Amino acid sequence: MTQTAPYLFGYKKFWAQRFGTAHELPMSMDEMDQLGWDSCDVILVTGDAYVDHPSFGMAVIGRTLEAQGFRVGIISQPDWKSAEDFKKLGRPNLFFGVTGGNMDSMVNRYTSDKKIRSNDAYTADGAGGKRPDRAVNVYSHRCREAFKNVPLIIGGIEASLRRIAHYDYWSDKVRKSVLMDSKADLLVYGNAERQIVEIAHRLAKGEAITDLKGIRGTVHYVKQIPGNWTEKDSTSVDKPGVINPPTNPYQEEPDCDKKPSTSGDEKVVQFTRIIPNKQRSQTVIRLPDYEDVKDDPILYAHASRVMHGETNPGNARPLIQRHGSRQIWINPPPIPLTTQEMDGVFDQPFSRLPHTQYGKANIPAFEMIQHSVNIMRGCFGGCTFCSITEHEGRIIQSRSEDSIIKEIEAIRDTSPAFTGHISDLGGPTANMYRLACKDKKIEESCRRPSCVFPGICHNLDTDHSSLIKLYRRARGIRGIKKIFIASGLRYDLAVESPEYVKELVTHHVGGYLKIAPEHTEDGPLSKMMKPGMGSYDRFKNMFEKFSKEAGKEQYLIPYFIAAHPGTKDIDMLNLAIWLKSNGFRADQVQAYLPSPMSISTAMYHSGKDTLQKVSRKADDMPVPKSVKQRRLHKAFLRYHDPKNWPLLREALKNMGRSDLIGNGKKHLIPSFQPKGTLDTRTDKNKRFKTKHTLFNSKQKNNKKRTHS
Repeated sequence: MTQTAPYLFGYKKFWAQRFGTAHELPMSMDEMDQLGWDSCDVILVTGDAYVDHPSFGMAVIGRTLEAQGFRVGIISQPDWKSAEDFKKLGRPNLFFGVTGGNMDSMVNRYTSDKKIRSNDAYTADGAGGKRPDRAVNVYSHRCREAFKNVPLIIGGIEASLRRIAHYDYWSDKVRKSVLMDSKADLLVYGNAERQIVEIAHRLAKGEAITDLKGIRGTVHYVKQIPGNWTEKDSTSVDKPGVINPPTNPYQEEPDCDKKPSTSGDEKVVQFTRIIPNKQRSQTVIRLPDYEDVKDDPILYAHASRVMHGETNPGNARPLIQRHGSRQIWINPPPIPLTTQEMDGVFDQPFSRLPHTQYGKANIPAFEMIQHSVNIMRGCFGGCTFCSITEHEGRIIQSRSEDSIIKEIEAIRDTSPAFTGHISDLGGPTANMYRLACKDKKIEESCRRPSCVFPGICHNLDTDHSSLIKLYRRARGIRGIKKIFIASGLRYDLAVESPEYVKELVTHHVGGYLKIAPEHTEDGPLSKMMKPGMGSYDRFKNMFEKFSKEAGKEQYLIPYFIAAHPGTKDIDMLNLAIWLKSNGFRADQVQAYLPSPMSISTAMYHSGKDTLQKVSRKADDMPVPKSVKQRRLHKAFLRYHDPKNWPLLREALKNMGRSDLIGNGKKHLIPSFQPKGTLDTRTDKNKRFKTKHTLFNSKQKNNKKRTHS
């Protein structure tokens, strides 16, 4: 049964459309006066500087609502220490919309080592400290103080990834759904155009915010299960117990691409296709209560598995979770936007510039993306550490070729800083444009968490011809000198189309191409749901072959993650040896950060492999958590940095690999230590003891002199 939704731009426009289109959405009463407004229908509060560009979420939501006829104001990076800044545009007629910004506010402010960052790429001149921790909660409370009875809706990636009880890395505990902590009326998750437009129109017609139930892509409160619904306990979907994993780790019902087994000796369960039915569509799954998952990592991992199994818009069921005396209802994901709707969103009259109030201030994130073009949304890769699928979904939503070309021409004709170079033509991934399941019915019934792991699904169309055609047309536009591809490349897909790799390497690489194998060892890769190094080697061979044919000297820059769940010290050592043997010296390294709600975060918190049914009796998996081990794993990635050598020497000796310490080419690190290169953190205790000893010696000598 195909899921449908009203056409995004098919609603009757709100009466305020008569005021026309704003050059930029207003941030002050004076700007509202110039537009002839006496009030805003919707006020959006964001933790980012306001940039009227389709890469900034608040600009997209604001312009989409404006296209529906609503008057939208922006409160950007308000002073959260009081409610005064939240009153600057007056009382909104319909609702406040609150987001932490394009990034989660905690990820934005803290490193993976929980150190405060000194800058913020989404703030004028990169200044740090312009947004609070857990910005969605803080902004929501201030909105309530400013105007008590105004409906309050939260959204953006910070709300998306905290929509159920979730493990919070920074406090090292499981927190309530952000809907509870923020005391908002409604949470929208995902890109949210579809649900926010419906909400705005229904509120404009006089419906109460408490009456807006059952909208896909939203989370709301319920007092009890509606009478026409059947409740199903999550343990009947994925019961924690004996581990006996099927081929698909999230399989609870028949798989999309398996046939019934005819052999009585089969140990792995075989499946047939799901047949959606009315009873299933009226079933809600009860997750364990917040009070249970907060104290039980196994139940938390179980809840995470069930939640991730209900992410396909074609077959997902609602979830319900109790928090104390209240219950939250998580509706299924929104129906993906059609190409026509995607075009409508991106064809809005964005100025593509920061708001004029910032003057000549530099906003680093804008400088990076101002000449980039987003061609699609979503990702079916399912990498366990990534939040894209939880936020944008796994169904690819692509723009039309004409819409993309139109935006490139707009950049050329209107951007004052444009020099003929498009910095990126991509999205969450570079090469999933127009890729989808070969059969819509199979796509709607599929419950696999990834279309490309452990291998590429035979139902996935990997034809890159539409993307090749787009590249050729785009670089043929008058005034375009070069188009770079900077988005993450899914190289295991790319090797399925040698013509695409040739097109990319010949025309769209600027000397270096960044790709992300993430690791070299099967253990960590299997927990990340990433392909093995065989795919990397195939792509590398193609890259070098086509670079040579084009007469270009170009290089691959691989990215790796340190300290991911499932990674042992020996895995990082083997990765370091691979890096050295291949001549790579990483300038920056990425340590794993457990983002809220991701699969690997459940691994981190529970210590179990959550790609299988979790069990209390299951073997614990290695999870690098201690500061010392995380530092060691990062040090292996930067084996060439002398500051890391003392730590690595100690580790190699403990691992019985002293043979890798020496001054020859076969050695990983040298036996000598250059002057001035000791890692001050490594020697902190040693230096403290030395200073302490010297201090005591001086004290004793002083006493001797005094007594004599």
